[in-house]
Amino acid sequence: MPQGANPLLEIISAEIRAGGPMPFARFMELALYHTEFGYYENEGGQVGRCGDFITSVSVGPVFGNLLAFRFAGWLEAIDGPVRIVEAGAHQGHLAFDILEWLLANKTSLFARLTYTIVEPSVRRKSWQVKRLADFTKKVEWYDSLVNLPKVRGVIFCNELLDAFPVYRIGWDAAKREWFEWAVGWRDGAFRWETFAGVGAAWRTLLPTWPSELLDVLPNLYTTELSPEANVWWRAAAIRLAIGKLIAIDYGHGLEDWPAANQPNGTVRGYRSQQIVDDVLLDPGKQDITSHANFGLAQRAGEVAGLQTEQFTSQESFLNSTFVEMLQSAPELAQLINVRQLQTLTHPDHMGRPFRVLVQAR
Repeated sequence: MPQGANPLLEIISAEIRAGGPMPFARFMELALYHTEFGYYENEGGQVGRCGDFITSVSVGPVFGNLLAFRFAGWLEAIDGPVRIVEAGAHQGHLAFDILEWLLANKTSLFARLTYTIVEPSVRRKSWQVKRLADFTKKVEWYDSLVNLPKVRGVIFCNELLDAFPVYRIGWDAAKREWFEWAVGWRDGAFRWETFAGVGAAWRTLLPTWPSELLDVLPNLYTTELSPEANVWWRAAAIRLAIGKLIAIDYGHGLEDWPAANQPNGTVRGYRSQQIVDDVLLDPGKQDITSHANFGLAQRAGEVAGLQTEQFTSQESFLNSTFVEMLQSAPELAQLINVRQLQTLTHPDHMGRPFRVLVQAR
C-alpha cells in the first residue's frame, strides 16, 4: 500500500466492489468501529480543545461531579449492593471523575457500590484499565449488556446514542415513499446512491406521520434511523431491575422530528473542531455522528416497562442538580467550578442542544 494511503478506504471500497452499494449504517460502522483502523479505536487527538471535538467530560470534572451527586441521591434510596453501569466510557475519564467524587464525599455508599463498564472493544478497555488504575477493586468490565446481571442502580451513557450507526433515508415526494441512501464507489471515490431498502430494519422504526406532514416534506428530505440504538436502549431497560436509565446526548424528541430546518438530516463529520460536510471522506480519520432520537428510545424503554421521569435539556438538568446541591450540601457546591458549569449549561453551547432522558423502574 502506498505511503499515506488510507487502509480503511481500501477495505470499505473492496467490500462495495464485491457486493455493491452498502447501507450508510455499514459504512459508519466500519469508519468508527473497525477493530484496527476505526476512528474510535484511535486513542490520540480526538477529544478536547486540541482534538476533533469537545465533550462535556473534556470541559472538566464538574460534569462528573454533578452526575455523581445526582446518582448518589438515586442510589441511596436503594438498599444493599448497588451498581453504576456506564456504556461508551471511551478512555474512562468520566468514570474516574464520578468515582473520585463518590469516594471523597459518599464513603458509605462507595463501600457498597460496583462501577461497571460495558465495553466491547479490547483496545478501549485497555485505555480504561489504565485510567482507572486507582479503582481496580471497584471497577469491572463486561463486553455486552446481554451478559450483565440484573442492575440495582443506574445505567447511563453520555454521548453514546449519537455514535450508533444510522441508516440515512430520503423522501421521494413523487412516489410518496421513503428510500435509502447507500454508499457506492465510482471513479475512485465514495458516492451517494439510492435504493429502495425494501425489508430493511429501519422500516420498523418509521413513525406513522400524518399525510398533512408528508404533503409538505420536500423531495429528497433526509433523516436518520438507528435500529441498533433502539435495540441497545431496550436491552438496557430489560437489564434494569430497579433504579434509573439515563442518556445524555445531542438529539431530538418525537415532537421536533422531522425537523424543517434539517432537510439534509443530521449526519455530520468532525475534524479539528470543524464540521465536515462530506462524511464519506477519509473514513476512520474523522468522527461521524447523528442526532440521537430520544423519542424512539423513550418509546422502547416504556415498552420494556420503564416509566419516563424526565426529558429535558442539559442546561435544566445540570442547573437543577446544582441548585439541589446548594440546598442540601452547600459545602460541596462551593467546590464546583462555576466557569465549567456555565460552559456546560450555556444555551448557545452545550446547554440546549444536549438533552437528558431519565427513565425508571
